[in-house]
Amino acid sequence: MRACRELGIESVAVYSDADRQALHVRAADRAERIGPAPARESYLSVSAVVEAALRSGADAVHPGYGFLSENAAFATAVVDAGLIFVGPPPATLAALGDKLAARRSVAGAGVPIVPGLMVPLTDEELDLDEVGFPALLKAAAGGGGRGMRRVDSSAEVGPALAIARQEAMAAFGDATIYAERLLAPTRHVEVQLLGDRHGGLAALGERDCSVQRRHQKLVEESPSPAVTPEIRAALIDSARRVAATVEFQNAATVEFLLDAQGNHYFLEMNTRLQVEHGVTELVTGLDLVTWQIRITAGQRLPDAYLDAAFSGHAIEVRVYAEDPYDGFRPVAGRVTTWQMPSGPGVRVDAGIEGATDLRTEYDPLLAKLLVHAADRPAAIARLRRALDETLIGGLQTDLGFYRWLVDEPAFSIGDYDTGLVAERWGSGPTITPEEMRAAASAAADARASASARGIATRQPTAGESPWARQARREATER
Repeated sequence: MRACRELGIESVAVYSDADRQALHVRAADRAERIGPAPARESYLSVSAVVEAALRSGADAVHPGYGFLSENAAFATAVVDAGLIFVGPPPATLAALGDKLAARRSVAGAGVPIVPGLMVPLTDEELDLDEVGFPALLKAAAGGGGRGMRRVDSSAEVGPALAIARQEAMAAFGDATIYAERLLAPTRHVEVQLLGDRHGGLAALGERDCSVQRRHQKLVEESPSPAVTPEIRAALIDSARRVAATVEFQNAATVEFLLDAQGNHYFLEMNTRLQVEHGVTELVTGLDLVTWQIRITAGQRLPDAYLDAAFSGHAIEVRVYAEDPYDGFRPVAGRVTTWQMPSGPGVRVDAGIEGATDLRTEYDPLLAKLLVHAADRPAAIARLRRALDETLIGGLQTDLGFYRWLVDEPAFSIGDYDTGLVAERWGSGPTITPEEMRAAASAAADARASASARGIATRQPTAGESPWARQARREATER
């Protein structure tokens, strides 16, 4: 919506009954209701979204980065309705947005892929011995860890498949599941692509997304501390090969697993904007959303973008309403205090502002906190400072985890993989969730009271809390 406003374009939001007062609704020039709170009756309803677009008199539809954003049937419906789809063409979504179809396409282009199935997993064929264990069951229609389950034996496949299908249908409206070998240890690295209608293709460097829980990203940074110039060249070459398998245009991300020897394996291609696109924007100076719109309007990418220069180091942390001391369990409730950081090199993309009631229907992402500095140590120092300035009261968030992370030696030196959270945080703090929440609530109330009286206070960091001090002591002892 900000990009539209800068381009002189009127924006129209869509909302469910649960989001009637949401920030995106108030930020738009106009808004259209698309249904009740359940996603399948609103944000996953192709007809509801298309009808709202037609009703509003819109010319184009930007799919965002969730729900139907990679759904080829949705893109087709948008185009068939006489509207413009701000993203890759429907044929591209069908070929690469579907993870199984993408595996088949890129394997033929000579790009190494993670060993696994090339067809959907059925109820009759649950023996994955050919794939190998441990294995991952994955949703063909989406990403973000939704519809993904680890299995360590054939006996686990049936129950895990049922759960994965339920999650995939709820998140993407498609229950198709396939299986891949689980490779470990690996890093999760992705290449951002931006292509115009005239054959111009920009590869905007890589992002490292290896700090994860439940196979969902928590932290993203660019450039990756594990990527050498030689590895970067190989990753970009493979990403370009993937894009060449279709008539590619607009924004997409090619995701890879990188093993300890520097070998990379194609994981998937997200044919949409990524949640972490801001990291690339900070190191390149480009506005990816603006260029999505300009490319859709037929503009060429400038030559300077095709050979983009990179500056400094950027890190993003995803601020979730989750309890990191209880397996990152999502929480609901009311945000009573909302203080976001500012200052040089700090950017906040927030989904809420001020007091807000959080419902359970959707993803618990509250905000994305990004920092940019001259190099990685400076970026980590800036992130530490920004976290110290952040205050969210009323419910539990993952801010304490991030304050621990910036002081975790493996992260500080860049020597980590996708197992970092499970291996290091998983055996960390032993304070009970009840004790933690009580302490956090008391501290938040005290700061809010002092602020109301006009008393200048410095927010204690999560690193100064008793549970975080305990985590550091245990990490040191280990």
